[in-house]
Amino acid sequence: MLQPAITEGLKAYEVSLYNRDVRALVKANESHAFFGDHWADTQLQDVVARTEKEARKLISDRYPPEHGFVVEGMSIINN
Repeated sequence: MLQPAITEGLKAYEVSLYNRDVRALVKANESHAFFGDHWADTQLQDVVARTEKEARKLISDRYPPEHGFVVEGMSIINN
């Protein structure tokens, strides 16, 4: 689970994401040189952050859009 160092006032978010490059290659019966074929499907990642903006930053740092990652959705899983 991705999370900042301080735990006060945090929320857990569930993020759904996939890799658009892997998805396109899998549709063409090919594989990505680095990322596994499972990234063609939506994957769920939990992120702990103070705000949705911070959660999106943590996800984009770990799964960069410039490497083909696309966030489909995000929801709070606790209050």
